[in-house]
Amino acid sequence: MKKRLLALLLALSMLAALTACGGGKDDAGTPEQEVTAPAEDVDGTVDQPQEAPEAGEEVSETQDADGSMETDAAEPENLPADPAEKPDGGSLPADTTQKPESKPVQKPVEKPAQKPVEKPAEKPAEKPAESKSVDLAAFFETVASGENRPAMMQAEGEVLDAFYPGLSAIKTKQCGVYTAMISAAVGELALVEVENAADVQAVKDIFQARVNYQVGDDENPGGAWYPQTIEGWKNGSRIVSNGNYVMLIALSEGADDVVNSFNALFA
Repeated sequence: MKKRLLALLLALSMLAALTACGGGKDDAGTPEQEVTAPAEDVDGTVDQPQEAPEAGEEVSETQDADGSMETDAAEPENLPADPAEKPDGGSLPADTTQKPESKPVQKPVEKPAQKPVEKPAEKPAEKPAESKSVDLAAFFETVASGENRPAMMQAEGEVLDAFYPGLSAIKTKQCGVYTAMISAAVGELALVEVENAADVQAVKDIFQARVNYQVGDDENPGGAWYPQTIEGWKNGSRIVSNGNYVMLIALSEGADDVVNSFNALFA
C-alpha cells in the first residue's frame, strides 16, 4: 500500500512540474504536449519508460528463465567517414595542373671515321700480241719450186690493175701477184699484207672477183677460156687470211697443200 502511494505521489509531482514549466503554447507556437502518467501495474509498481536505442545500434532481446525479456543494445558499428568532412590536418587539394614533360636532349651520334677505300692496283694495259712477220716473196719461191707447178711470173702495172681492179688503191706493206705464163694452165698466186686490218675484207672481195671472172657463168664464158682451165679455177681456187695477210691460190692440183703451208707460217 505504501508503494502505491509513493508511486502516485511521484506521478503527481512530475505532472505538476511539467505543468509549471511548459503550460500553454511555447514561443514557437507549438501546442502543449499532453503528459500521460505512467500506468500502474497491478502490484502498484510504475513502469519506467525505456529509452529507444540510438540509430545504428542493434537491439537484442534475451528471455530470462523467469520469463522476463532482457534487452541488450549493441554498440554501433563504425560508420564510414563522411566524405564531406575535411581531412585531418587541413591538407590542400593536389595540384592537377599538367606540366610539360621535358624531353631528353639527344646527343648527335658520332659516325665512325670512314676508312679510305683502297683501290685495287690497276693492271697495266695488255698490249695486243704482235703478229708474226712473214716474208711473202720467200713463201712464193717455196710454192713455185714445188712439183707439178706451172711456170709463173709477177704481174705489175696495167696487168695487175686489169686482173685485180682496186687492189693498187689499198695501202699494203707487201704485195705480190704471180700468174701462169701459159694461159691454158691453171696457176696463180696472190699474196698481200695490208697496213690496216679494216682493209682485209676489201682485199678478199677483190680476190673473189678475180675467181668469178675466170670461172664465168652460163651467159658469159669464163676468162680462163678453155673448159678444162675454167674447171680448174672452179675447183682448185682458195682464199684464206691470217691477221693482215691474205692469199689467193689457184691450182689444178695441190691447192690445199699450199693453204696448209701458208697457215703454218702463223702457227
